[in-house]
Amino acid sequence: MSPLTCENYQRDVEVLLALAQTTPLSQLQIHQMRRFVAQLHARGLSGKSLARKLSAWRTLYRYLARDHGFSHNPCLGLKAPKHEKKLPAALSPDSATRLMTPDENTPLAIRDAALLELFYSSGLRLAELTGLEIDAVDFAQAELRVTGKGAKTRVVPVGQFALAALQKWLDLRQTFTSVEQRHIFVGSTGRPLTPRAVQLRVGYWAKKLGLGVHVHPHMLRHSFASHVLQSSGDLRAVQEMLGHANISTTQVYTHLDFQHLAKVYDAAHPRAKKKVGTTNGHE
Repeated sequence: MSPLTCENYQRDVEVLLALAQTTPLSQLQIHQMRRFVAQLHARGLSGKSLARKLSAWRTLYRYLARDHGFSHNPCLGLKAPKHEKKLPAALSPDSATRLMTPDENTPLAIRDAALLELFYSSGLRLAELTGLEIDAVDFAQAELRVTGKGAKTRVVPVGQFALAALQKWLDLRQTFTSVEQRHIFVGSTGRPLTPRAVQLRVGYWAKKLGLGVHVHPHMLRHSFASHVLQSSGDLRAVQEMLGHANISTTQVYTHLDFQHLAKVYDAAHPRAKKKVGTTNGHE
């Protein structure tokens, strides 16, 4: 598991301990767990967040039963409240193109242009981008070797604009850091950029360039997937490039694609919308 996943599960367990207060975990019963879920839901936690917490708690009790002699799992049979499935937000192709061209020529702006291009060109996750090392890039083949979730490695294509932006940054990078530092993206101190630093830089450029929406790294991944699918219709190829283990995860982008097509249809087709109040009184 990635460090971020481990941190999230640790927080979920800490929430359970706080809710239990002085009651030992071995004595918690299903009615108490149900009350904990209700309390968290009343605080505004979504069904999706509660489902993950229940998953973490169930796994904790499986571990306690296996290694510490616990006799029951009070989370079995519990389900989180249903949550509304929201489609991931994606930029329009025009907005994405605007974001790829920061209007500064400083070394850090050149670095940011490279990371923005890589997000959008190759559909990278945030942790994949911050973990990239110099030998991961094959300029001759226009490819990038990425280590994703579960330490799985995949090779993704890199577009010509991303390669050019990356080469421009690598020519400057040596002035920021030592030869021993292998991470591609470093800050002004020469240390690797943190995920939080990348999030802030992406948000900064979106605001500065007047996109009018909050942009985060995962939105660029969504935009990549949506735009490639709209152009190619090849769901399996998008699955491979995103590194999804299950194609059902990738299928959400078919809904995004349909939304786009529906908007085009409504705007362009002469009989797309109902007309009411005609002269003969019929709809």
